[in-house]
Amino acid sequence: MRSGCRLAALGMHCALGGGLDEIWPRLLAGDRSGLLQRDDLVPGETGWYAPARGTLPPLAPEFAEYDCRNNQLALSALEQIRDAVDAAIAAFGAHRVGVVVGSSTSGFSRAESAFRERERTGELPASFALAQLEFGGLSEFVARAAGAAGPRQCPSTACSTGAKALLTARSLLSLGFCDAVIAGAVDSLCGLTANGFGALHAVSARPTNPMSANRDGLTLGEGAALFLVTREPDGVQLLGGGESSDAHHMSAPHPQGRGAEQCMRGALADAGIAAAEIAYLNLHGTGTPQNDAMESAAVARVFEAGVPCSSTKPLVGHALGASGAIEAGFCWLVLERREGEGGVLRLPPHCWDGERDPEIAPLELVGADARLAAPAPVAVMTNSFGFGGSNCALVLGDARP
Repeated sequence: MRSGCRLAALGMHCALGGGLDEIWPRLLAGDRSGLLQRDDLVPGETGWYAPARGTLPPLAPEFAEYDCRNNQLALSALEQIRDAVDAAIAAFGAHRVGVVVGSSTSGFSRAESAFRERERTGELPASFALAQLEFGGLSEFVARAAGAAGPRQCPSTACSTGAKALLTARSLLSLGFCDAVIAGAVDSLCGLTANGFGALHAVSARPTNPMSANRDGLTLGEGAALFLVTREPDGVQLLGGGESSDAHHMSAPHPQGRGAEQCMRGALADAGIAAAEIAYLNLHGTGTPQNDAMESAAVARVFEAGVPCSSTKPLVGHALGASGAIEAGFCWLVLERREGEGGVLRLPPHCWDGERDPEIAPLELVGADARLAAPAPVAVMTNSFGFGGSNCALVLGDARP
């Protein structure tokens, strides 16, 4: 078992809200009011999307070259952990605080509007800059806005990005390169993503319906989740992680979920715990026919005795690279906001039509107002499976003796 690391602070912005106190009650209530119909992303089509709720903070003038929606989402999450980041910089020095913040879209939406203007006028707008578009611009912006001067990275491994960013942060700590790391992921809705998934026939014409016999695709979302990761031995810990690359297909997962199974087993082994010790599993749960079939099969093999599980994508959409960080954030909230002396966990409900698919492995899907008595130490898991078979599972929980 590797040493764990503390997920010391969390900032998040998604379709459920722009802060933890907004997000948590809506998550528990299964609030789907953030899902909206839009007709501006795919020409001639109206679809369901999950944009970030509320307004986003503007970037200060000195960050004009980074000004795009993706970085506004990042700033919203960063401001929520500002005090913890400032304390880490004061304690360790700016050069000992790193940044690992990933994305799969970066500022594509800003680039799309800029190129539309060039098509109309022949010139790109003066406000457009390459740093808004390139992936490295995100981590550079977060580092500058935070005042962090340590190593900076912007991973992009499709839908596993956010989860892998947290494991990279753990590596930077364990190798001694950093004493604290700002880690997570950010993604924003854009036409490129919407049209790409549409071309794959992976987008549902209705709000996504994972694990149902009637499922027919995903709902795209956006959001940001940033953690401050430290070496402290208390609080919510990143106990373990597993990664795999099944390389079955460029966009389709391995049909039997072999890569998904491998990374879940790897996360358990890395954490040094048994499957029976996992109190809750946040499913990747996209609502596509292939993902749900393979994931349910893999989960049934790993958790032979069953495990309470749910997909939270019906509430926030599939935020692509940010989804792994956002869903790790939901698991962090489950642990951080336990109730009473018995440590009762409140679990996010699985929102769907209730029509089970007899062709896929049955799972123990969480119902409304689910509570689970789980005295410490307790652990939960979250799954993230990306294009090309880039898979990652994380185990979060209390520090283990």
